Amino acid sequence: MKLIWSPLALERVAEIAEYIAQDRPRAAEQWVEDIFAAVERLERFPLSGHIVREARRPDVREVLHGSFRILYRVEETQLSVLTLRHARQLTEPEDLGIPLPPRPA
Repeated sequence: MKLIWSPLALERVAEIAEYIAQDRPRAAEQWVEDIFAAVERLERFPLSGHIVREARRPDVREVLHGSFRILYRVEETQLSVLTLRHARQLTEPEDLGIPLPPRPA
């Protein structure tokens, strides 16, 4: 399965790493390595993540890595990493970059 990182996801990884590196540069490097390793595991087990409730779509899933949510979309031939969020943050629809079904009335 092909793995694609969205520009937003890569931007978020860089922002978070920069923040960590302010106090702990080596920890920031290790965090980035760990994030990429966690995503690479999804290539073998793409459905291992939980469905993202805010997305209301079964193809949009997440895995937790520490205190971060890695949100991704499972497609027929590829897995797209959409964004990263702190585990306490809800995901905004625009962060996903994909159409979402309307919210129930």
